[in-house]
Amino acid sequence: MPTPNAEHTEEITEMSPADTVLFARTIHTLRTAAPVEALALRDGRVTAVGDARSIKTEIGGATDVIDLGDATLTPGLIDGHIHPVLGLKMTAGHDLSSVTNLDELAVALRAAPRNDGWVLGWGLDPNVFGDRPITHAPIVEALGDYVPVFIYLFDAHSALASPAALHAAGVSGPRPFAGNAEIVCTDGIPTGHLLELEAVELVDGALPNEPAAARRRRLHEVLTAMAQSGITSGNAMDFEADSGELVAALENSGDLPIRLRFAPFCMPGTDRAQLDHIVELQRRGGRRWRVDGVKFMIDGTIDGGTAWLEHADAHGESTAPLWPDPAEYREAVRYLAARGVPTVTHAIGDAGIRYALDTLADTPATPTGVRHRIEHIETLPDDLVSRFAATGVVASMQPNHCTLYTRGDQSDNWSVRLGTERANRAFRTRDIRDSGALLALGSDWPVAPFDPRKILADAQLRRRAGHLDEIPVCPEQGLTASMALEGYTSHAARAQGSADAGWIGVGARADFTAFAVDPLTAPPDELADAPVVATMVDGRFVFRA
Repeated sequence: MPTPNAEHTEEITEMSPADTVLFARTIHTLRTAAPVEALALRDGRVTAVGDARSIKTEIGGATDVIDLGDATLTPGLIDGHIHPVLGLKMTAGHDLSSVTNLDELAVALRAAPRNDGWVLGWGLDPNVFGDRPITHAPIVEALGDYVPVFIYLFDAHSALASPAALHAAGVSGPRPFAGNAEIVCTDGIPTGHLLELEAVELVDGALPNEPAAARRRRLHEVLTAMAQSGITSGNAMDFEADSGELVAALENSGDLPIRLRFAPFCMPGTDRAQLDHIVELQRRGGRRWRVDGVKFMIDGTIDGGTAWLEHADAHGESTAPLWPDPAEYREAVRYLAARGVPTVTHAIGDAGIRYALDTLADTPATPTGVRHRIEHIETLPDDLVSRFAATGVVASMQPNHCTLYTRGDQSDNWSVRLGTERANRAFRTRDIRDSGALLALGSDWPVAPFDPRKILADAQLRRRAGHLDEIPVCPEQGLTASMALEGYTSHAARAQGSADAGWIGVGARADFTAFAVDPLTAPPDELADAPVVATMVDGRFVFRA
């Protein structure tokens, strides 16, 4: 056990012995600077913190005493933005995220397995197309006209469908949508490029169905892998289709390793009855999951030309909101907020962020203390930086979107579309944090990998960890190590109204992540690949190396 050094302890007195006592060389409570060497846990809560000597008084005959040795213990990591159920459909096919050019795409498609005759893929980066338009032409060149192929692009807002896939879905030309979705056509003939969910779902609905048992198995695998990377909780930005049945089945069988907080979608065209249904959904939940919010999208993506910018991009695109009448978005936000539903708004372009902030500035806070929040915030004008702190709106951002999909030399599709001025205000995590706002960090899985160690590193480096030769993207926006960790712990917990999470102390829930290195002192490139020693939820190990 560690050698005692500080004679201090916090504890709940006149209680029975602890269920578990944990020792570790370093424990970051994020509450006190006083050294802590040990914790006592009972019924999923912390009942005492202190030095090794004082905590020994908490040990009884049935207490499980665990020494994590040289590990560093922190509050459990909270991913601010994931799509665990929507991601099952997206990731059902061949992973194309490592493809870098069209020749590699052809090789990958030819090698991809068939699912009821279909070739499915996901994670394709539009930079693969270079100067060529994004169409199904490379698919046809690789596999011919008669193979149904469906590929999700990395942003999850667009897809590519082969001629056979379009035919299977009955898509032969343009269609009207409630939102600003589009079946991209040339002379009335679809090119295969589908923009935004309403268009994507036309072909998605024709794909082979996956059995419920297989979906449960894959969801369990994803959540288990998240727990093994140190994640104890995730803000799940979906609650569609069979989400409730899947997660309830996992929990009932003891296979729900992390906490999940769901926010179902509210899309353009949603009527009053559907809004009331979203309110009704807020009553659903279990021991480790609950519905607690609603997910809006005011715009799409810069890469797809569907973001909402104050001035058009280099292609003359990204000039309109996803909601054709944004006043309907505002009305829906305020209707749900007035009924206690915390809102989440995807806003990427500067005009979209401005409109969302204007909407939330006088939107009532929820009685539970859960903050309204804006997701992604990719290009932000100077005059909007301080408004997050001023309005109390949470900035929820994904540092690996910056490091994976943009480049320091601004040669990538995202930067080229925006131009130098707007690309120079990319993912302003440090400016937002320095302004005093709450900054929650996350991954947006499956848009980007969920490993928090790499995201913590990238948030500091502004380049991919381990790639020392890369030019950092707007390096002045790098976070300190403590800011990055707080984005996954204390800030993330406050953002979701969890007063008993994101810190370690008496009364806090016993959710912890144990690292092999100290995330506050290890070089970020080392942290990215350092092992996670253990992950604990409710005072029980959900992973232990």
